[in-house]
Amino acid sequence: MAGDTCPNPLFLGWVKEWWDTAREHNTKGAPTYKKAYNSLKACSLTFQHPSELQVLNGFGPKITQRLTDRLKHYCEENGLPMPKHPKRKRTLEVESALAAASAAQDEQPSPPKRARTSKPYVPKLNSGPYALLMALSALGPKEHMDKTTLIAKAQPFSDHSFTVPPMANKSYTAWDSIKTLEDKELVYVRGRPTKRYSLTDDGWEVVKRMKEAQNLVDGGGGGSATTSRNAIASGSGTSSTNRSENINPNRQDSGVKRESRYTPLDLKPFVSATATLERPLQPKPPTANVEYNVIVDSDDEDPKYDEEDRKPIIRESTNHDYIDLVADGDSVPDESSLPQFTPIRLAPGSFTVELVLDTREVQAKNNRDHIQEELSKLGVRPIMRSLELGDVLWVAKCKQPGWLERLGADGDEVVLDYIVERKRLDDLIGSIKDGRFREQKYRLKRSGVKNVIYIIENFNIDLAIRQQYQDAMDTSMASIQVVNGYFLKKTDTIAESIRYLAAVTSMLKDIYERKPLFVIPTKVLTAKNYLPLVKHLRAKEPSRGYYISYPAFASLVSKSEMMTLKDVFIKMLMCIRRLSGEKAIEIQKVWKTPYQLVKAFEGCGTDENGKKKQKVLVLSMLSHLVDRRSVDKGLSERIAEVWGFL
Repeated sequence: MAGDTCPNPLFLGWVKEWWDTAREHNTKGAPTYKKAYNSLKACSLTFQHPSELQVLNGFGPKITQRLTDRLKHYCEENGLPMPKHPKRKRTLEVESALAAASAAQDEQPSPPKRARTSKPYVPKLNSGPYALLMALSALGPKEHMDKTTLIAKAQPFSDHSFTVPPMANKSYTAWDSIKTLEDKELVYVRGRPTKRYSLTDDGWEVVKRMKEAQNLVDGGGGGSATTSRNAIASGSGTSSTNRSENINPNRQDSGVKRESRYTPLDLKPFVSATATLERPLQPKPPTANVEYNVIVDSDDEDPKYDEEDRKPIIRESTNHDYIDLVADGDSVPDESSLPQFTPIRLAPGSFTVELVLDTREVQAKNNRDHIQEELSKLGVRPIMRSLELGDVLWVAKCKQPGWLERLGADGDEVVLDYIVERKRLDDLIGSIKDGRFREQKYRLKRSGVKNVIYIIENFNIDLAIRQQYQDAMDTSMASIQVVNGYFLKKTDTIAESIRYLAAVTSMLKDIYERKPLFVIPTKVLTAKNYLPLVKHLRAKEPSRGYYISYPAFASLVSKSEMMTLKDVFIKMLMCIRRLSGEKAIEIQKVWKTPYQLVKAFEGCGTDENGKKKQKVLVLSMLSHLVDRRSVDKGLSERIAEVWGFL
């Protein structure tokens, strides 16, 4: 033990005990106790009284007083005399002994220090400096780029945005790393007021090391900066036209990393499909084929380039156009009441899979187009539309307009079995507090979409708020997967969420565009038979998917269209604290309408005995239930306070 070789084992043991306690509780005094412990352990003098320790580093009046009290208690327990408080003369002797020991130690020759060798600078793969250097390496010996062109050329090489901060409450972007390159004299800046950038000789050497590390340049080291610059600029090893396709082909972070701990059983095909995406997402030539101008030592105006191909597709139609498309219909008592129909078959090649993004999905209030612009850069041109349910979904869009409508379905789009609900941590906390979280899950279940994906996006929130709602967030995320069977994807930034959406889009294109789709005619659908019909078809033919048109889907999921008396009653019950959807459904099975529940409480009476019956009414009727559907006495009394006559 450390105390065995120390002249003051008793004091050292007590200080060590307090240090360990401070570390366990993560208090501010832990560093002070550590400093006191190390100085006492290294001291070769013997101290009689704790007050003498104040000459050591880390010992102040509080620690010495605490040691004095502890020593006094120790002496009383063991029948030992308490050492007397030292006089000033004793303190001076201790100080002089310490000074002499320190001087003797200084006289000893110190071992020679190892010379520090500076490592050559190589930026991290796909970081801001890496992307800027790769973009500038496409220039010739006398060429420069302005900021706008440099950002556009560098963005495909980086995982971070050069124009938008990673989080709404941050201000830095990947462009701020240009300052690092300037400080290291890797980038030469010229021009006022429009700055133009090019690589210095040291910058060309760094680029050469970067490419050698990626096995993109053949041959060994050596050679002058001019030689390496000419080799890189001339395209030896990798041409500038296909450089973006050759960046680290073994990357694993293309929007499919850090999957959650829980995996719903019915979504295994989806999980395995996304986990096999091993290639990085790059802009596709048909949709992101953009040529940028490069400034060659001239005073021309800023480069202009055509971004028409990168603009998202925008649809002006709203869900209000479809609200009366699907009738309410009659209830379906059994499968024999389900309609018989001949499905519409969409052959492979007659449609394309497209991503539909809710217009309310924004990065920030002052930057509403960031998500669709970043998706467009990744080769995904989103259809912008106000969605009644979810934040993102995918449709099969017919190549021939009007063809689907002539066959008995409305519109030109068919909704596929994937929908996304995206939530930042602050939005998740807000939806848990106001009840939107449970209502959204309930509506997603009623939508009939088979694969529901929740994207939980990290966000810097106040530490006190995070600690207060950490258990609620963990419970809600576990409930998403275990109770509801939905797929959960955690992301750190909005950029990672966008890459994930692009990866899922690529996966769905591979899945759906190679096989036929079978569409249910709109005329056979009603709000009452939709869910039973979909459930029956999936059980009857599990290998074949049946889908509906987007107008029919928008009509079915609109809040006013699908809200039956049963739905309203269940939502009213769920407004009571601790009353979940499962419990509300069981209560609705006993009392079909709010009127029946009120009458049941009224029948108990309003006297003292009647009030006692009201408090246990729901508990007595649901006492046979177990697990999440059971109702305890406290919840039964709370329901009686709201619906009864207490």
